[in-house]
Amino acid sequence: MLPLLKFLGDSKEHTSREDIDYLAKEFELTEEERKEFLRSGAQSVFDNRVRWASTYLYKAGLIDKPRRGVWIITERGKEVLNEKPDNITSQFLIRYEEFKKFYTMSRTREEVEDERQDEFTPEEKIMSSVRIINERVKSDLLQKIINQSPEFFERLVIDLIVKMGYGGSFEELAQHLGKSRDEGLDGLIKEDLLGFDNIYLQAKRWKDSPVGRRELQSFVGALHGRGCRKGIFITTSNFTRDAIEY
Repeated sequence: MLPLLKFLGDSKEHTSREDIDYLAKEFELTEEERKEFLRSGAQSVFDNRVRWASTYLYKAGLIDKPRRGVWIITERGKEVLNEKPDNITSQFLIRYEEFKKFYTMSRTREEVEDERQDEFTPEEKIMSSVRIINERVKSDLLQKIINQSPEFFERLVIDLIVKMGYGGSFEELAQHLGKSRDEGLDGLIKEDLLGFDNIYLQAKRWKDSPVGRRELQSFVGALHGRGCRKGIFITTSNFTRDAIEY
């Protein structure tokens, strides 16, 4: 991870392929080593390692992904380089809350599994790998959503609610939505096709700030104000302990 961060230290955007080619030269890999593939045959071992290194640095906030397959160092990453560390490991990155949360949620990742490979059945190995991949996909999708426009988020939430069986159709549900100025959206949706019962919807496209007790209290107040008994609160962030208890 440290050689990768140093390569990105020029503050320029670099593609994943550029990262891989640079690091292959840095580690003086032979063509045979570069062509060594994972057992699945889907990717070379080295490409896979570089991808995970990028993911870890990204989760720790040391690098950013301006668009698919492109990386750039962040101010936090520059601060780390100024510390002149001997190396960067998972334990080094655990100091950052974002990485700690990601790492804790993915306890089945490679380092842990390598220690217990003999204890796993083939089925457990498969499920463990699936969980790791799913966690990365979830995180990447969330970041992608946050990077989109408020209009995209509104359409995404509408699609989600309709797919869950509410609102009847996209067009019908969309008629209930008001224009938001805080990158969230509020509206009434039908719990059933006949419209006998309504649900109040609120969504917040927040990145760094969690939804707190105050937002939930305001939400409940809005429910009472509109005579609704049920509500759905959706966020790209998370909820504080006080909000969950409330």
